[in-house]
Amino acid sequence: MQVQLWPLPQVLAHRCGGALAPENTLAGLEVAVKHGCRGVEFDVMLSADGFPLLIHDETLERTTSGQGEVSRHTLAQLRKLDAGSWFDARFAAERLPTLDEALARCAALGLAVNLEIKPATGFEHQTGRVVADHLLRGRANGVPGLVISSFEDASLAAAMEILPGAIYGLLVEDLPEDWASRAAGLGVHAIHVCADALDAAQARTVRDSGYHLAVYTENDAERAKALLRMGVETVITDFPDRVRASDMFPA
Repeated sequence: MQVQLWPLPQVLAHRCGGALAPENTLAGLEVAVKHGCRGVEFDVMLSADGFPLLIHDETLERTTSGQGEVSRHTLAQLRKLDAGSWFDARFAAERLPTLDEALARCAALGLAVNLEIKPATGFEHQTGRVVADHLLRGRANGVPGLVISSFEDASLAAAMEILPGAIYGLLVEDLPEDWASRAAGLGVHAIHVCADALDAAQARTVRDSGYHLAVYTENDAERAKALLRMGVETVITDFPDRVRASDMFPA
């Protein structure tokens, strides 16, 4: 199932800027570039009126000034929230970016994207379709590389119905016994697994089976190098100032 070229660099900043900026914000993208990243990972969920925007949690309290479930708020309501002050008062002007805004900024900055479909419970199929539809309409034009990933099989399957030509990754916490049958059944091109749960034998099995391999979330530079030696192609990190692409290996 492996595609010829893996479109992501060796190091991605987690949730836009990792732990160095408010997560899933445009400010985080700028921070990623500042630290030499050539790619980022971010999470996409739907508003109550069906607009895709960047946020990780199903609820608003942790990373915004709002309260309640993301899926019960319209885009207009969500755009009024402060998405930066929880991290630092300097980021008080940050708002939850739409998917289209984030992709446009990534294109302008030259950042490849690992787009994680992060549906609210019960919206797995709808979120996959909406994300794929936005991409189908050219919203990712100019982005130097794109992989769509999700923990949710239904989201991946729905996206593939709309956008069969994209590159897809199955997210897992550890490598389950049925990973190969799940991956083959879905038709994904990559496995994204928790870095702490992966050993060299498993990495070899995934790569020998014809799949690309990415890991999350590795914050130790030496461990990141070891993972790349195992055959991992992309390491997602919270600390792009520690796990620096320039300190890894030539791509």
